[in-house]
Amino acid sequence: MSILTILREQIQNFGIIYRVAHYENKASYQGHYLGYFWQFLNPLIQIAIYYLVFSVGFKSASLEFILIGIIPWFFISNVILQGANSIFNQIHMASKMRFPLSTLPSITIVSNLSSFFVMFFVLLMLLAIKNGISLYWLEMIYYFVAMVLFLYAFSIFNAIISIIIRDYYLVLQSLLRVLFYTTGVVWNLSDLLPGWAVQIFKLNPLMYIISGFRNALFYEEPLWSDSTYTLYFWLVTGLVLFLGTMFYEKFKNRLLDFM
Repeated sequence: MSILTILREQIQNFGIIYRVAHYENKASYQGHYLGYFWQFLNPLIQIAIYYLVFSVGFKSASLEFILIGIIPWFFISNVILQGANSIFNQIHMASKMRFPLSTLPSITIVSNLSSFFVMFFVLLMLLAIKNGISLYWLEMIYYFVAMVLFLYAFSIFNAIISIIIRDYYLVLQSLLRVLFYTTGVVWNLSDLLPGWAVQIFKLNPLMYIISGFRNALFYEEPLWSDSTYTLYFWLVTGLVLFLGTMFYEKFKNRLLDFM
């Protein structure tokens, strides 16, 4: 199976992906008094905590700086963790409904989009009130697409590996805790670390995404300001997607044997 084939499956089955994602969102909060509102309330509480700690306590960054980093990070971390278990948790459902297993990570992405869009809209309103609207905001479209494509590539890779090696999911959880602080989510690493250390941390492709949103909304830098880093990000994304596709094709018919 080629990369183009697996991407075509996502487009052809988008209707099913959306319907299943919508159903899972409703099922997750069924029986709760506040229901679907919890999808927004939990991140808002975490944002308030991080703001008090890093902006008020340590005075390391402004509220806007923190929000621009932390809202995409909530989406990224949720998708990575849920995506890693997406095939493991839903493989029996997928076999009954007869749609490709490769769409399960996409369902995870779509199910997390509603809270991301609402929180990002609130962020844009805050920025517009304080600083006005900028043409650089259009760059968000590019960084959003880059984020979704990387997350799909990483999720299909993680979903296969976490079935074959169950300890992998626990490693992924620990890794994300470390990456929260080394990706520059709540502070500017350039102000805290020497240049060589920042260059090492930039090997993390998630830093490209977080920095990109910040460049568009906070620093107002053009897309081509660091073309080398952009090329590196897409090479890593392509490599991860290639490996994920290769593992998926190799093990998709034997996944139940590992469960």
